Amino acid sequence: MRISIPLCAMLVLCVNAVFAQSGMTDAMRGSIPLADEGKPPPLVNPENKDIRRERSYAMQPPTIPHKIDNYQLDLKFNACLSCHRRSKVAESQAVPVSVTHYMDRDGNFLAEVSPRRYFCVQCHVTQIDGKPLVGNTYEDVDKIVERLSTKGTAKKAGK
Repeated sequence: MRISIPLCAMLVLCVNAVFAQSGMTDAMRGSIPLADEGKPPPLVNPENKDIRRERSYAMQPPTIPHKIDNYQLDLKFNACLSCHRRSKVAESQAVPVSVTHYMDRDGNFLAEVSPRRYFCVQCHVTQIDGKPLVGNTYEDVDKIVERLSTKGTAKKAGK
């Protein structure tokens, strides 16, 4: 049976209206009803400790452990590369940009950072000392391997 697009759109609008009238809320929004727009929380100042954090999930881009206020990051200049470019890290002692950032979409290595990896803050964000919005049970693969190997050692010792 084929349902028309206008019928589906009307159904979605009706469901939204029911939720709006019922005053339903969502845990991420707090006590603000779904139909209302809440006031955004104040911006928090980023940490400036220059300490790398563990990642919260597999393949997470590393967070930026320092302030980047007033960094020029546009088509003409990328201030991040003044320290993180592979040719500058001996002088700056910064973490070098990953080799993956020097590859094109076909896996060919380039002399400079790939245009698709040029705008750092597209993936990397500054660190803040904030409370997580949702619980996280992510474990790094090294911790999982260590946990499993200690369980195996305990089983062998018990035999």
